[in-house]
Amino acid sequence: MRRIISWIPNSITCCNLVSGCMAMFMAMQRDPDWIWGGLTPLQWFYIFVLAASVFDFLDGMSARLLKQYSPLGKELDSLSDLVSFGVAPGMLMINIMLGHGIVGVEPSMRWLAWAALAIPILGAIRLAKFNVDDSQSHTFKGLPIPANALFWIGFSGWIYEHPDCYPGNIVMAIIVIFFASAMVWPLKMFSLKFKTFGFRANIKRYGILIAAILFVVFYGISGLGWSIILYILLSALSRRSDD
Repeated sequence: MRRIISWIPNSITCCNLVSGCMAMFMAMQRDPDWIWGGLTPLQWFYIFVLAASVFDFLDGMSARLLKQYSPLGKELDSLSDLVSFGVAPGMLMINIMLGHGIVGVEPSMRWLAWAALAIPILGAIRLAKFNVDDSQSHTFKGLPIPANALFWIGFSGWIYEHPDCYPGNIVMAIIVIFFASAMVWPLKMFSLKFKTFGFRANIKRYGILIAAILFVVFYGISGLGWSIILYILLSALSRRSDD
């Protein structure tokens, strides 16, 4: 029985990995008429990445509640996060940039789509640094990779809501590299994970959660991107006040 209980967190982590693999599959669908279950590939991508985020939260919570920490679980969690929140968003942005090159925005600049590989590459570096840095238990250095993935969900939603505002692949490559590099910035960012549910101890977390809900209500899926920008700004301001 104890052995079964010990595998509960890792099983949840594997659900994160499966969701990430499905998100990757959806990210690379280029046929605009491809529909599955009445939803487009992009909508399925959002669902699978958000599901991966839920599983990522639940595996850590279950490990704490069951007191089932292990080096295997830590490494499995990082590998799953890289697939779900690094490789999958990277594939999505490559597909978006290649697609806009095809329709004639910048046909000669389609090769810049490969700049989106910075998302999984810098995500891998972010996770590797996190695994060997014991000081990141309460605060993070750089944008956490799940938050980075939520930004790309919001940004891609904005692109599809405003196709006439697509900035071109040169600007897109700059945006991609800039926000991907946020994962390895030295900026200290407060953790979004709840260890307790008391209001005073989690006032920033509740603030981000409420803001994210309001952003999504008023701006749709693109509101997730604005939520992550707010998270970065609040972390920067918190560090300034601490200094």
